[in-house]
Amino acid sequence: MSARNPGTTFDLEWISNIRVNTQAVLKRAQHIQGQKICRNQWQAAWLLKGVTCIDLTTLAGDDTPSNVHRLCLKAIQPVRYDLLKKMDMHNKGVTTAAVCVYPSRVADAVMLLKNSNLPVASVATGFPAGQTPLETRLQEVRRAVADGATEIDIVINRTLALTGQWKAMFDEIRQFREACGDAHMKTILAVGELGTFTNVYKASMVAMMAGSDFIKTSTGKEAVNATYPVAIVMARAIRNYFLRTGHKVGFKPAGGIRTAQECLVWLALIKEELGNDWLSPHLFRLGASSLLADIERQIYHYVTGQYAAYNELPIA
Repeated sequence: MSARNPGTTFDLEWISNIRVNTQAVLKRAQHIQGQKICRNQWQAAWLLKGVTCIDLTTLAGDDTPSNVHRLCLKAIQPVRYDLLKKMDMHNKGVTTAAVCVYPSRVADAVMLLKNSNLPVASVATGFPAGQTPLETRLQEVRRAVADGATEIDIVINRTLALTGQWKAMFDEIRQFREACGDAHMKTILAVGELGTFTNVYKASMVAMMAGSDFIKTSTGKEAVNATYPVAIVMARAIRNYFLRTGHKVGFKPAGGIRTAQECLVWLALIKEELGNDWLSPHLFRLGASSLLADIERQIYHYVTGQYAAYNELPIA
């Protein structure tokens, strides 16, 4: 990942007079979605870029060591070797950005990935609701770090955001940051439960002030997850924070991202809103579990000229 975001002292003036222009945000999102999608070798290249930004995730109640084993193998070799060889990309080290699991599965993932450079990310702090006692949430972070997680995806207490208790939210996130130690911290805002774009912007800014290395849209468990309008609001907050502090904070959309075409739109949005520096796994991640299968299907089509049935593509 990129250099750590040290955060700042809490400054209510950064957010107190913020009002997001909803119509402007929606118009901007519509414009980005309406842009032409690149084709042929350019599309294949962008899709491989997307693969390298995926946090390959399993967050199911029936997760087992064998599930995590398959996930880790897929993260190490996300696209079939024969397809990469035909694209002359087989020696480029194409992997996903990380593997993301529940805290109880961190040790399994760390053991399986010990001979690779892939980081293990863990959700924590009472994921997905964030409603457990603060000390329990802190202990969950410490346990995941102790088991070898180098990235921690925390969730905010939405009650604090919805009631305008921004200083209390800042203090909680700051404690999570300290509990993470050297592990990078991604802060999940659960935007589908924040009500307004203004709340999303304020929560984004407070999370960054508290030292978040990434801000993330959703847990993937809400009714509304990653959307392009919300992404624009969060990206503008990241840009403004960078202009104020000089610190680059990453962005991670998660939840409901399933197709290669959606992946291309996300990459275009990040390029236009934040610039080329953010087009790398150091500052951009895609939280997804099923996206990779469709990307591989599109790459298969580029290489062979035909679509494979899904059962012809191995899926972890």
